[in-house]
Amino acid sequence: MLRWLSGSGSCKNGACPTLWRTEDGDYVAQGHVITDPVRLAQLNLPPGESAVLMPADVLERYFHAQG
Repeated sequence: MLRWLSGSGSCKNGACPTLWRTEDGDYVAQGHVITDPVRLAQLNLPPGESAVLMPADVLERYFHAQG
């Protein structure tokens, strides 16, 4: 089960960058898949992993609320 924690305030269509938490205490980030080859090379991702771009406001809103 995922619990919504924070989302982009500029989103209008409901499918926006969002931060979720699992019942096990892990986080799930929903964002735009990074496809820029330069950024992907810098990340050096192992097989089976991917990366998403997370707008700063989503994380800042969540961590500010926790502080």
